[in-house]
Amino acid sequence: MRVVVAICCLAAWFLYIGQFVSVIDFKLAQRLGLQENPATTDPIVQPLEIWVARWDLCWLWTLPAAGILMLIDHAWWPFAAMLGGGAFVDTGGREAAKGFGLRQHGVSTGSPRENRLATFVFVYFIAVGILAIVTGLLEVT
Repeated sequence: MRVVVAICCLAAWFLYIGQFVSVIDFKLAQRLGLQENPATTDPIVQPLEIWVARWDLCWLWTLPAAGILMLIDHAWWPFAAMLGGGAFVDTGGREAAKGFGLRQHGVSTGSPRENRLATFVFVYFIAVGILAIVTGLLEVT
């Protein structure tokens, strides 16, 4: 079970790389489909997403790092999994709430397809985060 959770945690590197591209060149990230198309997004969303990408670079490396520690069975993996899992649960929930709130107030946050993809990513964050936390807790108890 731990190996499956570790692989799910490692898959988050792709999301981290996407945020790295967003910080370096936001327009490129938009062209690659890593960020919302400006044609379907309210202008207020872009600066929000740039700042989110910057913060994500500081924080979201924790769960993929936990995945590496799980695979090599390092003694600290349960604590890294709980820390990284918490980061991902918070990020997924906060970003979903932000998007729903903006849309509820008439702010365009992208095309329906982009919003579905974002929702999938946020659900992935929450699910993998919870799995990592539970896996870590089961190991330390």
